[in-house]
Amino acid sequence: MAYIAGKVLFGVHLQEYFTLSSKYLMRNKYLICAFLAIVFACQPSEKSTPSLKSPDSKNRWGENPWPEIRKKRISQLLPDALRNADVACWLVICRENYNDPIATHVGGENASGSAVFLFYNDDSGFHSLVFSPDGEATALDELDIHEKVERVPRGESSLAKAVDFVKSKGFQSIAINSSEANEMADGMTHSQYLELARLLDSDASKLVSSEELVYEWLSIKLPEEVEILTKAAQLAADFQVEAYAMIEPGKTTDADVAKFLKAKMAEYGVTDAWHPDQNPNVNSGPDRGHSHATDKIIMPGDVIQTDFGVKLYGVWVSDIQRFAYVLKDGETTAPADIQRYWENGKAGSRAAFAAMEPGVKGEDIDRAQRDLMDANGSLYVPWSTGHPVGYVAHDVGPNLGGARLPTPRPAAQKLLKAGMVFAFDGFHCWKLPDGTEKTISVEEMAVVTESGANYLIAPQEELILVGKK
Repeated sequence: MAYIAGKVLFGVHLQEYFTLSSKYLMRNKYLICAFLAIVFACQPSEKSTPSLKSPDSKNRWGENPWPEIRKKRISQLLPDALRNADVACWLVICRENYNDPIATHVGGENASGSAVFLFYNDDSGFHSLVFSPDGEATALDELDIHEKVERVPRGESSLAKAVDFVKSKGFQSIAINSSEANEMADGMTHSQYLELARLLDSDASKLVSSEELVYEWLSIKLPEEVEILTKAAQLAADFQVEAYAMIEPGKTTDADVAKFLKAKMAEYGVTDAWHPDQNPNVNSGPDRGHSHATDKIIMPGDVIQTDFGVKLYGVWVSDIQRFAYVLKDGETTAPADIQRYWENGKAGSRAAFAAMEPGVKGEDIDRAQRDLMDANGSLYVPWSTGHPVGYVAHDVGPNLGGARLPTPRPAAQKLLKAGMVFAFDGFHCWKLPDGTEKTISVEEMAVVTESGANYLIAPQEELILVGKK
């Protein structure tokens, strides 16, 4: 780091330091000594870690497609989402520093003063209208996302202007982002709600939650988005395979593997799919759930789980797990019991995949997988078989769980639709000699189509063997 800092400080390479005017330097021997001390302090020591190449995501991945994809999502998917949710009008308030979770999806991520976004269908078609403070209106209008951006002069209220428009249209329902079940549809603050209700007066009775609307909209991904998610899934899988190849049993730690994966992310110009502290989750010991990698040393006989995802273009994420077994001396394959657990987990994953098709409840996917778990003698696993993935690792959509719960889980009663993308597991859990538990969770990603499901990338077929010659 001192070497890098030194180069930044001077803005030139070491050999260029000495091209400075010697005549000037020789006037002051103290200046010479100080200069040389800094130069040599900035040299890389033998223990220095080589710096990674600067990520060049633009050249590697091309221009960020989000602006155009966002426009298509609004114009092509949002009209149907409004109809499917039986919503007449959707009102979203965006503002600086404490913005709505949906802001990036509607184009309000750069709001300063409060801007109001309205979406509605009427006899003439679908419309998107924004009431924006004058200072941000030009930039917002140039994004060319919305049908019209209405400028609101300084000192006047964008929300009051929007409410006047809503009243003039006589909408029967006005969806707002307030929800107990869907955090992406829960962005309106209490103070914003109070002001909106005051302005609507008697029409405040028309306010409804946007929960179903946001669900209908965000749960479906365009084909272009599925292509990007496929790239993100392949990167996550490939990086994990590379990470397993660098392990030295008895020396490498779980944290070392995690650091290797972080370095791959930096090299390829991608970021974390979820919180950096827990991505990746590398675990060669007993189950730890969602957690961070520790300094546990990876030993022969260990089963290694890596739960990992990357984010592309700052928008789309993957969630993939790859499993490995560390061979003991004299072993060329995994022991029969470990191999059987792996095959059981893989069979459960394949059963879940086969059950995915439009019109099936999320709970039914979970049941297909858990029936196999029971038949194969697996211990109970509390995690759902799967979840939607896309803009976040646990995205909006049906939960693939709940089949063994006494009370039905509402999100698991939702029906799968074409265009939904899931990360899903096949589980097998067993007791370790010390009484703790270990779970193999064969996690893959798939998109639902009209005729069933398609893997985003080739699924893991064989347990990866660490230490195989």
